[in-house]
Amino acid sequence: MNTQKASYIEMHAATGQTEKFAAFLTDAAPLVKQTEPGTKLWFALQAPANKLAIFDIFVDEQARNAHFAGAVAAALNKEANRLVAGGWDKGVVANIRNSSVLSAKNPVDLHSATTATYIKLKAAPGQSENLAALLSAAGAIVAETEPDTLFWVALQIDEQHFAIFDIFAAEAGREAHFAGKVAGLLNQKAALLVEGGWEQGVVANVDNFDILAIN
Repeated sequence: MNTQKASYIEMHAATGQTEKFAAFLTDAAPLVKQTEPGTKLWFALQAPANKLAIFDIFVDEQARNAHFAGAVAAALNKEANRLVAGGWDKGVVANIRNSSVLSAKNPVDLHSATTATYIKLKAAPGQSENLAALLSAAGAIVAETEPDTLFWVALQIDEQHFAIFDIFAAEAGREAHFAGKVAGLLNQKAALLVEGGWEQGVVANVDNFDILAIN
């Protein structure tokens, strides 16, 4: 698990291009499957208004490098000035957040997934190792206690910054997750481990998405 890598790219559609950008990302899924054997999972996501995102998991660093040199990245580069606010450099590249996988619940029933959550976390001063330890242990707890969480992964972006990504078949699965053991544990420890505590450091950084496509 600790060899797996991830990336998250949050983007905004250019004015009037939200539907076309969403369609572009949806159509990219088969190309990922055809051309990127090292990309283990790939998600195209859409939030309200004009926010879209890509989240992916790679078998290792080499596979992540291959992804960013691959056909989907090239196609997005070509279309970015038209589809993405800020174009390729400011709208895509500047928003890439690469990370390492700390722990995960392996994906199940991906065909039924409709909604996703990405949560950014910043460790409180001096608490990076402790937050990493909590997240590293959480994947097994999710796997044991959350059947409606179809996939869950904890990520470390750098020394201070972490994230959680998970997917659900419906809103009920998300609600069960936030009422579950891992959320309860993080809530209990957030005042110590997370900058801003539970409300400002966790809840305020929750982004919910509809899933456009999965590979």
